[in-house]
Amino acid sequence: MMIRRLPIVALAAALSLSLASCSSSTTATSNAPDAGVSEKAQQALDKIKGQVLSKGPNGETPSPASVADLTPEEIEKVKGLNAKAAIVMHYGGNDWATAQVNGLKSEFEKLGIKVIATTDANFKPDKQVSDIETVMTQDPDIIVSIPTDPVATASAYKKAAEAGTKLVFMDNIPQGLTAGQDYVSVVSADNYGNGVVSAHQMAKALGGKGKIGLVFHQADFFVTKQRYDGFKETIAKEYPDIQIVEEKGIAGPDFAGDAQAAANAMLSKYPDLAGIWAVWDVPAEGVMAAARAAGRPDLKIATEDLGKNVAIALAKDELIVGLGAQVPFDQGVTEARLAAGALIGKEAPAYVALSALPVDHSNVLEAWKQVYHEDAPKDIQDSYKQ
Repeated sequence: MMIRRLPIVALAAALSLSLASCSSSTTATSNAPDAGVSEKAQQALDKIKGQVLSKGPNGETPSPASVADLTPEEIEKVKGLNAKAAIVMHYGGNDWATAQVNGLKSEFEKLGIKVIATTDANFKPDKQVSDIETVMTQDPDIIVSIPTDPVATASAYKKAAEAGTKLVFMDNIPQGLTAGQDYVSVVSADNYGNGVVSAHQMAKALGGKGKIGLVFHQADFFVTKQRYDGFKETIAKEYPDIQIVEEKGIAGPDFAGDAQAAANAMLSKYPDLAGIWAVWDVPAEGVMAAARAAGRPDLKIATEDLGKNVAIALAKDELIVGLGAQVPFDQGVTEARLAAGALIGKEAPAYVALSALPVDHSNVLEAWKQVYHEDAPKDIQDSYKQ
């Protein structure tokens, strides 16, 4: 039998090709998602439901929303006051702000409290200070607000408190104000918990491995800092094979556009980037736009807040792998009740928090109803991929 011998050069090339093939196979195996880690992440998500992981702005232990409940007799007392309320937002027009305002207005109407103003500061502290001063000319009994900047707005809120207006805050408080003295309470989502939820969802989607980038809010804003801390600390502690290779801050007001630019830069610098976390849904929309422009439908994006555009992406099972949702309508109801109780002398805890709601493709339609107290819009329902 004749044995055909390969020339030395050809033999070396074949051996090199064989070794490369083995190396490639080994690398592919080592970088493959770990189903066990994905299962661990899902177990963590199941465990977190109903819990509040955050502390208040001054380290307060959270109280449940039920502390704001009013008896029928207390409601009648409130109705007899013919009170007036103003809602002073940090910025509006997004789904979260709309739901929060809807919850407030719905409950104030039930309590016989007239809403005399709803303002939008477009995330500008000087505009919010002006809004507060303008609202105060109408002598409101209640102001429900979220400060754009805890330092720059503090004196305006302090003046309102000194004038006898009952202040209830969303998520954050101005610097130097004291609960029970200057303001009634602060009502918040579990923002740290929302960050934790999105970290587990990212890990689940990646199988616990890969390079990721972070798009965070570059501002002195307690809420978004909690989310960032919750996400980053969970990844570092629970998922050592997920590597955060880049972080970029955005300051707005064009949060979607800024996030798109940040994500473009990350995807250009790291072609093997597996995922990007965005601090809330509007920046996540910018990250989605960057992923589409880069031809990266495989990019995993985790975020917070169940806005309509990210809900559609979840329904389609595209790009967005999961998020931690707030329940802003319920927050608004709770804030209105706490403010009403304060008018009749009821004491309130300094910090009230509502737990994070994990949302992914499987429960996005049910979650929408829980968050907004109405069925998901038709375009979200029609987008749902079975």
